[in-house]
Amino acid sequence: MAPRKTSRRWRWARLSVQILILVLFLYLLIGNRVGAATFLAGDLFFRLDPLAGVSAMLAGRRLIAPMLLGLLTIGFALLLGRSWCSWVCPLGTLIEWTSLRRFRNDLVHPSQWRQVKYLTLVAVLLGALAGTLALMILDPITLLFRTLTSGFVPALNWIVTHAETHFYRYQALQGFIDGFDDFVRGTLLPAAEPYFIPSLGLIVVFIGILAINAIRPRFWCRYVCPLGGFLGLLSRVSVFRRTVDQEKCNRCRRCARECPMNAIDSEKAYASDPAECTLCLKCVENCPTRAIAVRSHTHPAKPELEGLTRRQVLGSFGIMLAGVALLRLAPLLRGAEQERLRPPGAGENDLLTKCIRCGVCVNICPTRAIHPSGTGPDYDGTWTPMVVPRLGYCDYTCNRCGEECPTGAIPKLSLSEKQQAVIGKAEIDEDRCLPWSQNVNCIVCQEMCPLVDKAIELEDVMVVNGEGMEVVVRRPVVVRERCIGCGLCEHRCPVKGEAAIRVFPDDGERHQRRRGRSQ
Repeated sequence: MAPRKTSRRWRWARLSVQILILVLFLYLLIGNRVGAATFLAGDLFFRLDPLAGVSAMLAGRRLIAPMLLGLLTIGFALLLGRSWCSWVCPLGTLIEWTSLRRFRNDLVHPSQWRQVKYLTLVAVLLGALAGTLALMILDPITLLFRTLTSGFVPALNWIVTHAETHFYRYQALQGFIDGFDDFVRGTLLPAAEPYFIPSLGLIVVFIGILAINAIRPRFWCRYVCPLGGFLGLLSRVSVFRRTVDQEKCNRCRRCARECPMNAIDSEKAYASDPAECTLCLKCVENCPTRAIAVRSHTHPAKPELEGLTRRQVLGSFGIMLAGVALLRLAPLLRGAEQERLRPPGAGENDLLTKCIRCGVCVNICPTRAIHPSGTGPDYDGTWTPMVVPRLGYCDYTCNRCGEECPTGAIPKLSLSEKQQAVIGKAEIDEDRCLPWSQNVNCIVCQEMCPLVDKAIELEDVMVVNGEGMEVVVRRPVVVRERCIGCGLCEHRCPVKGEAAIRVFPDDGERHQRRRGRSQ
């Protein structure tokens, strides 16, 4: 009975660490979203993610000091192997807790599909070398954080908010259903659809990752996760690894059956591949003879990647290039794209080469002005941050997005520098603007402009109203030289649907074309 008590202590220790880490992850996420002061940096998990750090530095061709914290995780892997995946990773914890089906691993030999995660890792790093971080959405920390901040949290907030309006008219369940219906209908409105669809896609991917556990426990961790592949390579030279005392082992196969990663090969004296073993200690827990232990080693493990040939690596490189080419051609074939307003100080090229699609800026924006972009001039920028003024404006007194960005894709600007950074330029659609199209006084945009020297001025024009009387109408005019494109005017425009005043990227030629069409 002694071994059972010892193994239970380890089991509860691991569960306690998992709960603690997951609570910390959610605490940092929610605390930064509501603007509360947290005792740790909101992007802590991204700084600890070595794949995020290496990819961002490769793509940006520069050293990113905050991301050097990932060296701690690398040191952890060199000491204790791939234990991050089983003890620390919040996505790995959720995957383990939702693995409802027990799979008999003694009937399944180690699969060549394990190599897919290494091909995914190669694709991510090659993409980073080519200057695109679009594949970083496959990183587990990025995937979980982005799904929660851009998908689940806004959806739940919408449902709860709209359910309150129905609660007193219907039962609580009916209110919840109506709130969900409002959310679905709201996301399908033409004005909002491009900004919500990428987030809904993330929710679908996340649910799929959890659902695929029905095929294999921890399917994502075994076969796909690029961070798991990165840590797996380091684990081959780790100091502490799982070992089996062959004199005590009675060949009962219990360890092989219980291993959630199928890392134990019953045909090779129940040895395990350290690149697959996550030190969950379930084998220790279930060994009736105490033949299994974690001990130090001084020699690297034998590579078990014979199937990962040069042809496969070159083939994955060719597939990545073909995919990038198709993504770049797709907007031309489609003919429609989003015009991206970037956060203050962020250049298009900087975002494409430095942004790891983590969603930190989306999460901390107090006015919910920043959203993940869909398709644009090219698909490399999918899920990069963009400002959508109709849904939220860039607060003139806030510079949090640059302060919190872990890679510097959004530069860290002082408040005075941020207030001078040009996001875009506002333009008035005279066919929709009430003073211009209907000769009705409306000065909301001018009143809302936060600049001391207003970027919107009012011109008094004598017009004839519907009753045939001459009246003075105050028509707004944008002073482009002053406008910084914060979007507060567009956000507060009272015109239903598309605003009568909109902020566009600062493109002089496009502005002249618009003026030519309007004239």
